[in-house]
Amino acid sequence: MTIKQKTLAELQKSGWQSRSVKAELRANLIARIRAKQPLFEGIHGYEDTVVPALERAILAGHIINLLGLRGQAKTRMARSLVQLLDEWMPIVAGSELNDDPFAPVSRFAKDLVAAKGDDTPIAWVHRNDRYTEKLATPDVTVADLIGDSDPIKAANLKLDYSDERVIHFGLVPRSNRGIFVINELPDLQPRIQVALFNILQEGDVQVRGFKMRLPLDIQFIFTANPEDYTNRGAIITPLKDRIQSQILTHYPERLELGMAITAQEARTTPEQRATVRVPKLLHELVESIAMEARESEFVDRKSGVSARLAIGALESVTGTAERRALYANEKQTTARIADLFAVTPAITGKIELVYEGEQEGPEKVAEHLIGLAVRNTFLRHFPNPSPKRRGTAPDPMRTWWPGSTSTRSSCAPTAPIRNTPMPWRRSPDCLVC
Repeated sequence: MTIKQKTLAELQKSGWQSRSVKAELRANLIARIRAKQPLFEGIHGYEDTVVPALERAILAGHIINLLGLRGQAKTRMARSLVQLLDEWMPIVAGSELNDDPFAPVSRFAKDLVAAKGDDTPIAWVHRNDRYTEKLATPDVTVADLIGDSDPIKAANLKLDYSDERVIHFGLVPRSNRGIFVINELPDLQPRIQVALFNILQEGDVQVRGFKMRLPLDIQFIFTANPEDYTNRGAIITPLKDRIQSQILTHYPERLELGMAITAQEARTTPEQRATVRVPKLLHELVESIAMEARESEFVDRKSGVSARLAIGALESVTGTAERRALYANEKQTTARIADLFAVTPAITGKIELVYEGEQEGPEKVAEHLIGLAVRNTFLRHFPNPSPKRRGTAPDPMRTWWPGSTSTRSSCAPTAPIRNTPMPWRRSPDCLVC
C-alpha cells in the first residue's frame, strides 16, 4: 500500500472514516465469510465447534475468553485475529496511544492537533503492530498494565507530579485501537484483575493520583486453563461477569486431524527431510501415543496432554533415524517402529502423572503408552490375533492367512514364502512387508 496522506487535511480529503476496532473486526469478518475464506489458516479440527463460536463473538463485539487445556491453539487463534484488522491505520504522529486523528484521547495528541490543525502530521501503523500480548504472572503490577507516574520524565521535562504528562502508560493504554491478549488470566493477582474492571466495562483507564479519563478502544482476548481455576488462581467473579463470551477449546477428536497438526507443526530441517523418510504408519503411531496418554489412568486428565507431545515425539523419531544414518554412513534412511522408544524424553516431560503413575515412574508410563499405541494401531489394520477360548469362532488372523505351512500377505504370490524369491517382500505399501 502506498501511503499518501501525511497530514490531517490530506486524510480528511481522502474520505477515510474512523471506526472502532470491534467494528473493524466485524466488517472484515463479514467480508471474509462472504468471500468463503476461512477464519484461520493452519488450525484443524475447530471448523464445527470453536470457529463458529468465535465468529459469533466477533460479530457481537464481545470480550472473549478462550478456555481450554494446554496445547489447544488458544494463543495461536488470538494472534491470527490480527488478519481481521485493516492493513494500515492512521494515527497522530508521535502518539504513544495510537490516537485517532479525528478523535484524539491523549494530552499529547490533543495539544498537537490544537496547535497545528490541518497540518497535524499523520503516521500509519501496520496491523501487526496493533497486537499486544502479555503473559499473566504473579509479579505483574498495575504499573505494567495501566501505568504510573514517571519521576525521571518529570525531572527531564521539568513538570510537576500533578501534570498528566509525567505518566508512563502501561501495555493496555498503548494497545489503544488494537488487540490486547492476556494469556493465563487466572495467574493475575486479584488486585490486578480489579484494575481491569473500568477498562472492560466503561472503556476508560484510571491512573492513580490523576483526575483523567481515557476512553480506550481495545479488543480484549483472554486465555485460561480450567485447571488454573482451582490450582494456581482464579478469575474473580466481577471480572468473569464482564467477559461476554467464553469459548471452550478441545483436542483433535479424530486421529487424522491430530496427524495433520503434528506434521504441520513439527520443525525439521531441509537436510532431515532429504535424509529421513517417515512412513505414514509412524505418523499414526506417534499421534496414537498422545491420544493414549489423554485416556491413560496414569496421566492427570485435568492437566491435559498437549499437542506438543506428539510434535516433539515426531521430531525425536526423525532425529533418531538421522543419527542412525550418520553413524552408518547412509545418505537416506527410513524411520522404524523401534525408533519410537527413543521418544521417551519427549513424553516424560509433557505429562502430569497421578499418584499411580508416580508410583510406576515416568519412564515406565512412557513405555506403557508406546506399547498401547503400537497395539491399538495394529488392531486398526489387522484382526485381533489374541487366542480365542474353546468353543468360540475361529481366529480371524488364521483365516486371513490360509494354510498352515505358508504365510501370505495381500501383496504376496500364492506360493509359500520358502519357495518365493525375496524381492516380493519389499513392497513399501504393505504393512506386513
